Amino acid sequence: MNLPPNPFARALAAGDKQIGLWISLCSNVAAEVTAHAGFDWALIDMEHSPNDYLSVLAQLQVFAGSDTTALVRVEWNDAVAVKRLLDLGAQGLLYPMIQSVEEAERAVAATRYPPKGVRGVSGTTRATRFGRVTDYLDRVEAETSVLLQLETAVALEQAEAIADVDGVDGIFFGPADIGADIGCLGRPMDAQVWALIRPVAQKLIARGMPVGTLVTDPGFAAELMDEGFTFVACGLDTGLLARASDRLLADMKGRLEKGNA
Repeated sequence: MNLPPNPFARALAAGDKQIGLWISLCSNVAAEVTAHAGFDWALIDMEHSPNDYLSVLAQLQVFAGSDTTALVRVEWNDAVAVKRLLDLGAQGLLYPMIQSVEEAERAVAATRYPPKGVRGVSGTTRATRFGRVTDYLDRVEAETSVLLQLETAVALEQAEAIADVDGVDGIFFGPADIGADIGCLGRPMDAQVWALIRPVAQKLIARGMPVGTLVTDPGFAAELMDEGFTFVACGLDTGLLARASDRLLADMKGRLEKGNA
C-alpha cells in the first residue's frame, strides 16, 4: 500500500487557489456537517479551542472520507505535539507565532526524520495505516504541508528569511495578533494591519512562496486571492453557527412584532 497524495500540498506547489474553513467545535459530528461542503481544506484548531488528540483524531477520520484536506494548527512549536499529530495522520500543520528563522527551522525539523530532523520513528500508526503503507518513510516529507504563521510586526520584518527556510511550504498571516501587536487589538480588518501584511505578502508571492490567511469577509477573502494569496480560509464553524443562530432569532422576533406569527 502506498501513501495517499496530499491534494492540498500538490495544489500549493502548483499555485492553485485553495479555499478553506476553520474548524473549532471539537466535534466529529460538527466536522462531518462541514466535511462535504466542498472546501479545499479545513483547519482543525488546537491553539484556540479545547481540542485534544482524541477529538482531533475523530475529526481527521471524518475528513478522510471527503475531498477536503484536513490540516491541524498545533498548540505550539513543540516537537512532541508535532510527532503525535503526524502519527495520527495529519497531512499538514500550521505553527502559530513563528518569530524567527531559528523557530522556523525547529518547526520543520519536528516534521523530519533523522538525519534531517528530530521526529521519532514508529511503524504502526494511523499515518502508516498501522504498518501497511510501505513507502511512508520515503514519501511523508513530500506529502506533509508545513505552514508557518506570522503574527507580529517583528515576524513580518523577517518574513523573507523565514520563508527561505528549507521545508517551509507556506506562510500564513494572523491579522488578529498582528493587529494586537501594533495597537489595533480587536480590529483585524483595520487598514493599518493590512498595510503591513499586503506588501510582505507580495514580496513572498514574487519569490514563489504560497501565502494564506483567515478572514471572515468572503468579499475581502476573494480580493486577497485575486491579489495572489493561495490559501485563504473565509469562515469559522463557530462563527457560522453563532451568526446563523442570531439571524434566526432576530428574524423570528421581527415576525412576531409584526404580527406574522
